Amino acid sequence: MWLRYCRHEYINGEVYAMSGGTQNHGRIASNIIFIVKGHLRGSGCQVGNSDCRVNILETKDYVYPDVSVTCDERDRTAIQAIQYPCLIVDISASLNVKVLSPSTASYDRGDKFRLYRRNPSLQDYVLVDSEKIAIDLYRKNDRGNWEIFNYQSGDNIELQSIDLSFPIESVYEDIVFEELV
Repeated sequence: MWLRYCRHEYINGEVYAMSGGTQNHGRIASNIIFIVKGHLRGSGCQVGNSDCRVNILETKDYVYPDVSVTCDERDRTAIQAIQYPCLIVDISASLNVKVLSPSTASYDRGDKFRLYRRNPSLQDYVLVDSEKIAIDLYRKNDRGNWEIFNYQSGDNIELQSIDLSFPIESVYEDIVFEELV
């Protein structure tokens, strides 16, 4: 019965409880949704937040990315979950591989991204660091291979999936980073 009241992911027959995020995590997600939704207004594309479930194509598995976008007609009337996202954004603490522990960042880069890649409609997968200005973009090229683009302060993010370019600083508007001592 608890599954009805808490957010969880379902992967390979296993249920995984989802924890809440930090204030920065929530603010970054809101900033991204604001940027993307403003750009897509009137296009017929739908923007989802972290409460919007994404089914992994041809499985019973589902996950909750921080931001998702679908422009696919088949998702237009979806009630429970979308299946054909073109863009997925996950926000993680520290994308610096040297300091990764068993965390959401390593899960997002590995197992979760492998699940997402099963969907042929996915074109851009974005990992946003919540502890510093850094974004990694995985983009599917014309040959179907995934390329990585690393962005930092001063860069413009290029999301080809929705034809959008914006400065990285807009993602981090009003974010206060913790001082490392």
